[in-house]
Amino acid sequence: MQPTAEEWIALALAPGIGPVRCGALLRGELDAMVAAAVLAQAQEAVAWERIQRLSDWCGRNDTQCLTPAHDGYPAVLAMIPDPPPMLFVRGDASLLRRPQIAVVGARRASRRGLADAAWIAGELTRVGLLVTSGLALGVDGAAHEAALAAGGWTVAVLGSGPDRIYPRRHLELAARVRERGALVTEFMPGMAPAPHHFPRRNRLISGLSLGVVVVEAAEHSGSLITARLAGAQGREVFAMPATARDPGGRGCHRLIREGARLLTSIDDVLDELPADLCASLRPPSASPSPLSGSEPEGSEDTLLALFDADGSVFDELLLRSGLDAATLNTRLFELELDGRVAREHQRWVRLM
Repeated sequence: MQPTAEEWIALALAPGIGPVRCGALLRGELDAMVAAAVLAQAQEAVAWERIQRLSDWCGRNDTQCLTPAHDGYPAVLAMIPDPPPMLFVRGDASLLRRPQIAVVGARRASRRGLADAAWIAGELTRVGLLVTSGLALGVDGAAHEAALAAGGWTVAVLGSGPDRIYPRRHLELAARVRERGALVTEFMPGMAPAPHHFPRRNRLISGLSLGVVVVEAAEHSGSLITARLAGAQGREVFAMPATARDPGGRGCHRLIREGARLLTSIDDVLDELPADLCASLRPPSASPSPLSGSEPEGSEDTLLALFDADGSVFDELLLRSGLDAATLNTRLFELELDGRVAREHQRWVRLM
């Protein structure tokens, strides 16, 4: 007999139990007497009033509290060794059950890294896959932005409470992710980000996904933790190559040496997915990869000439340029990095 939603919340809040034991309970791996003792321990440690206060907070703050007792709890998480007994979700919780690919990488990403992240996130979106990442600066942010720009959905997994967006520079991005995707965390409301939270966050990024794409990572990058967790969870790991002497690419080269799939096109991802899933996806586009050496159509100056004097929204530029969403998003990223454009609220503005 599986615990009720309230019992799962008690298990999440009780000290000394933890997600590994909760995972064993979820999968029915505990002896009946041991399972009963674990539940009794949780119920004794956590007052009913505390559970009710948490439920009331979620109701007041448009936040869903998902447990394995809910139909909306993502089945893929139940298969990892340490599934969260409780998830806070802001946005569309049903998206957590859709096929996802994680895109992660360096916070201090290079121009090439940002362009590669935007490209692969756009390609994944166009074939109908959902892009998952961690809302961090650099590659994570570029992946979320590209998925949204391509008209898709994206999931951001937080290393803080659902009401504590980090980094603060991504407050506006988080609001857009919440509108067309979901913000997800296992950390309690009010909990600030902390270094030891992010490995826990990373296991959820990989756990929600069918595979993890590492775009750019130094030799000791946190993205390698996500990749290792993905491998331990039985997920596919993909890595993008960099130039031989680029220190920002050493982590990806190491992953490739250790058996990660070299990623040069969207087909490299699709080839590793179940055949029945691929049959339900849209065919991949023929847009060029940034790794292929070919340039997307439309020069920077031509694109800049399409801007209105007071700035243009993305959809206007998409219509005027004739580019696909992922290519346009990559171009805008490059122009922003060069200091030639900036985003002000929902508009792109020329700076020079």
